[in-house]
Amino acid sequence: MTVRPLRDRRYVVETDGGTYVVTLDAGTCTCPDHAIRGSRCKHLRRVAMEVTAGSVPAPDQRVGVCAVCGAETFVPFDASGAQLCDRHAFEPGAVVRDRETGKRLVVVAVTTERADTYRTEEGRAIADYPTNADYGAHEPVVEAVYAESIRPGRSVADCDRYGFPASRLSRVL
Repeated sequence: MTVRPLRDRRYVVETDGGTYVVTLDAGTCTCPDHAIRGSRCKHLRRVAMEVTAGSVPAPDQRVGVCAVCGAETFVPFDASGAQLCDRHAFEPGAVVRDRETGKRLVVVAVTTERADTYRTEEGRAIADYPTNADYGAHEPVVEAVYAESIRPGRSVADCDRYGFPASRLSRVL
């Protein structure tokens, strides 16, 4: 059986015996077995297995493209803007290293706004800074604070936030 996601949260299941449409959320399939017995058919089970294995997106997801590497990734169904795959994504609180300066930063937020549209308080796009010239203007901006600015009695919220194209930052192991 071959399972392919459709754009409307349903799946097409192709078999030697025919092609069927599965709606996983509703637990329905267009196959005769499901129509006659009304029970969970093998096509529903196969779609569930493919979702669990990560081969196709879940009903609340769609296929997207990582703005850093171009790999296919599953993103929230209604997501817009630049997206990152698991390999390039950052979580708030993660410690990262700036590839340009070598300094450590703490991730505050990951936006879906591209570096060529995200504006600083000065009104400049993140992509327009000379130190960001070697990184993708199409990449999402990661907001972070310098780790050295966090001190006892001073929280992350009290520190100046800076924006970086996602590929300018690397994970600290």
